[in-house]
Amino acid sequence: MSGFVDEVQLNVRGGDGGAGSVSFRREAHVPKGGPDGGDGGKGGDVWLVADRNVASLLAFRDHPHRKATSGVHGQGKKKHGHGGDDLEVHVPEGTTVYDFSGEILADLVKAGDRYLAAAGGRGGRGNTRFLSNKRRAPTFAEQGEEGEERWLRLELRLLADVALVGFPNVGKSTLISVISAAKPKIADYPFTTLEPNLGVVRLDDGAEFVVADIPGLIEGASEGRGLGHQFLRHIERARALVVLIDLASTEHTPAEQEQVLLQELGQYRAELLTRPRIVVGSRADIADPDHLAEFSGLTFSAVTGENLPQVVGAMAAAVREAREAEPEPEPFVVHRPTSVGFTIERLDSGAFVVQGRAAERAVALSDITNFEALAYVQERLKKLGVDKALAKAGAVEGSPVHIGKFSFEFIPD
Repeated sequence: MSGFVDEVQLNVRGGDGGAGSVSFRREAHVPKGGPDGGDGGKGGDVWLVADRNVASLLAFRDHPHRKATSGVHGQGKKKHGHGGDDLEVHVPEGTTVYDFSGEILADLVKAGDRYLAAAGGRGGRGNTRFLSNKRRAPTFAEQGEEGEERWLRLELRLLADVALVGFPNVGKSTLISVISAAKPKIADYPFTTLEPNLGVVRLDDGAEFVVADIPGLIEGASEGRGLGHQFLRHIERARALVVLIDLASTEHTPAEQEQVLLQELGQYRAELLTRPRIVVGSRADIADPDHLAEFSGLTFSAVTGENLPQVVGAMAAAVREAREAEPEPEPFVVHRPTSVGFTIERLDSGAFVVQGRAAERAVALSDITNFEALAYVQERLKKLGVDKALAKAGAVEGSPVHIGKFSFEFIPD
């Protein structure tokens, strides 16, 4: 079973907020102590964090759920509940986060990049918070908010300086095993490599770069033939491309191979053809004489070592050129504005649904049947303008209204 996974679905859920406490001060010689209920703690957030020590998304394939801890309920004597701990979910560098509509939410390219995937719910306020001149002994408190929950889709695109591109069995794995410490599976049959391999190449002058051995492409890969899209995805972030031409092939000439490979790259993503590119002939030790005579580029043999230093030097030069031409990376900024106010939706049944954090929080009390609590709800909704908005939306006396988990019949002023 493969240990490399580059696309998964992930369910994230922030911790729930703790409930506020209803409590009154009760001490000797204090016959009528005031309210002293503490607030509930905030639920923990779920963060996605890019980590260079994580190689794939394998950890999420069979266990896709991640949940932060919830906040602790408030207590008497104004003891506030402890907030839930944030949960950091480590993903590989180069992970792109999508929602299920296909919109990109974040691109975690460098180690340390973070994205708030699910916010924890706010803690409920204790009855101390509802003390006023009119309300000297509030007998209600708020429930904590539920944590945000949603499904995300994660895609991994490898971060490499050089991507080796070629037909199956062209010698990519052999090359990367010779020029780096990577040890991919090597065999004399097509599609030996079913997952990308990374290798670090270090030169005598101290320079180094990362090479990716991409599984072999076939004609039609850009249209998804074989595992084309999964393979081509990992070429997207490469700074330079090395196109390997099999000089020992009996099926395609060097010109035909280059034409097909460049065509697939261009059809998948046209900008790939503008990247620094080196075209080299592989397996020169067993090359067809006609192919060897036809090919005008640099040739090498990973088995005998012929021209390997020249090939590595050409890679290093292409990487150096690409790095110098790169602009300074701009941080990926994610704007998540907090919704302001509320919205009203009329259902086919004639009921009205009020959505909005302020309105939902106004009814999220511990005991809505409590007369004081009900009066507070009416007061808060009136200040928010919910009653006028409902009347404007067509609500009449007796119309069902739903706000969060609270339902009531509309009564005009």
